[in-house]
Amino acid sequence: MSAKIPAKNLDHKTAELYQPKTVDLYEDRKKIYVKKVKGLFQQVRTVSLWLLMAMYFSICWISIDGQQLVHFNLPERQFHIFGATFWPQDFVLLSWLLIICAFGLFFITTLFGRVWCGYTCPQTAWTFIFMWLEEYFEGSRNQRIKLDDSEMDRDKIKKKALKHASWVAVAFATGLTFVGYFYPIRELVPDLITFSLESGWAAFWIVFFTIATYLNAGWMREQVCLYMCPYARFQSVMFDPDTLVVSYNPQRGEARGSRKKTSDYKKLGLGDCVDCGLCVQVCPTGIDIRDGLQYECIGCAKCIDACDSVMDKMAYPRGLISYTTEQQLENKTSKLLRPRTIGYAVVFLIMVVAFSIKLGIRDAVELEVLRDRGSLYQTSARGYIENAYTLKVVNMSKEPRTFQLSVSGLKDMRIIGNTEFVVPAADIGSIPVGVEVNPSNIQQSNTDIIFTLRPQDNPDETFAVESRFLGPVEER
Repeated sequence: MSAKIPAKNLDHKTAELYQPKTVDLYEDRKKIYVKKVKGLFQQVRTVSLWLLMAMYFSICWISIDGQQLVHFNLPERQFHIFGATFWPQDFVLLSWLLIICAFGLFFITTLFGRVWCGYTCPQTAWTFIFMWLEEYFEGSRNQRIKLDDSEMDRDKIKKKALKHASWVAVAFATGLTFVGYFYPIRELVPDLITFSLESGWAAFWIVFFTIATYLNAGWMREQVCLYMCPYARFQSVMFDPDTLVVSYNPQRGEARGSRKKTSDYKKLGLGDCVDCGLCVQVCPTGIDIRDGLQYECIGCAKCIDACDSVMDKMAYPRGLISYTTEQQLENKTSKLLRPRTIGYAVVFLIMVVAFSIKLGIRDAVELEVLRDRGSLYQTSARGYIENAYTLKVVNMSKEPRTFQLSVSGLKDMRIIGNTEFVVPAADIGSIPVGVEVNPSNIQQSNTDIIFTLRPQDNPDETFAVESRFLGPVEER
């Protein structure tokens, strides 16, 4: 006995709802014309972005005792950061620092959403500068739309040329400054002007970052945030109902509709939203915040300032669009401290303390012993067994230091070569030495020995490294 599936006839309109539709997974970019808006949050971001830009362009020009404040000296494998010098051996500290920054970002995100994107992200900073230049040369939002729709003439060419020239100038300054953190900026600029750069790589990276900045901030803009930035994708993992985000209050705003300022809109069944669309016009990613929380929102709060300005004109209370939480929108109490935020804060503080301790106790001297692998051993003229070594001594301090070298592990061992030497400040000394031993004192073919380094300015401080001594074993 077979079962039958019940079916019913659909009218024409209902049937259209079930027709397959074609959806483009990636649409061509539609240019977003962002409208200028003033307000509290725009003032805060203006201060924060200009402060960050000032730091970026100025820090590389600041020197202390002839040393650039921040200089990543790749050829010398030295990283000078605010007076401290780090070496490749300190890579673990860099890893810790990156993890600390990650947990700090997680902690801030669980509390305040994407404030990083809206106020401190480099993509946001440069994009807003490029948008400001665009408005300066081409006019307001409506003027820019009208200009793009007009025929190409002398005035349009002039405005477009000036805009792109300013973009290229800012992009070039950005690329030049970035390379200046790796190639001393006070040498880079004169060398670039006189075409005497020591390496073509410096010129290559200046051009590369100039093009990258020009494209990212001038042309791609929100596309970087929507499609390239991973933070936009995994931010939702850190959000919860108590996270502070930019939100529209539908209970207060719906139903939307235009009205006169003096009208009793409540009797008309309308909410506070006048449906002016200004929140969409000022959004740098082109979204409508009234559609709810969206990953495209970078938390810049331009829509808040725009909406507040409309509320002021209509004599309505501010806050139709505001920084709020899902709990508050549902008229519930929002909690600042939650298990997630406490967990991030605890891990963050533990790592900061551990990083500080590690940074404070790290040795100012690094000793490495390399045994000559070209030969097992040699026999000297007087019959002693000799091994050759090269000592790599890294002096991480800011002063030259004198060291005394000794070796132990076998009876009557003697160093052939200098046992006292000087390593300049923030430099690596390469010292070739030999070690000889009477063959009668050699008990096995492979013996552990220890090289010990003592600074003359602090004899109680020692640095020891183990190595191997190879030699023949006499038959007895």
